[in-house]
Amino acid sequence: MQGVMSVAKALKLAEDAGLDLVEVSPNAKPPVCKILDYGKYKYEQQKKANEARKKQKTIDVKEIKIRPTIEDHDYGVKLRNARRFLEDENKVKVTLRFRGREMAHKEQALAVLERFRDDLADISKVDQEAKMEGRQAIMVLSAEKSVPVKGGGDKPPVEEPTPDAAPEEAKE
Repeated sequence: MQGVMSVAKALKLAEDAGLDLVEVSPNAKPPVCKILDYGKYKYEQQKKANEARKKQKTIDVKEIKIRPTIEDHDYGVKLRNARRFLEDENKVKVTLRFRGREMAHKEQALAVLERFRDDLADISKVDQEAKMEGRQAIMVLSAEKSVPVKGGGDKPPVEEPTPDAAPEEAKE
């Protein structure tokens, strides 16, 4: 800590030490500078940015394609895959494609999407309701914040009383 000084004096001190004068926070009054090796400083800043990027979670959109006349077993497979995607905290885009004369029975096809939504209601929320786009209907689901962990118990955590709390209750 050298205190407040002129720029020329600070540059002279940095030059004598064989280091650089680096402005750390320019918005402070007065601006804060440090005498350090600038190359090393940039390297450390880059390492911090890379570490922050590694910890960042990216959310992918996984697509599941179904047909209006899907059989029960195929529906179960698609549902299981969607559940797995949601447990991995990805979004799921459910696309229902129409071919030929299937467009005449849109209400039956939309019922398939509603069934899909209802079967996943325990772990998902609807980002985009089912809507028609040309010859296909699209619905987007995303994971709820409190997705149950695989194999985890369904009991809530039990809070144990602290040792200080018990004597106070006995005094009353």
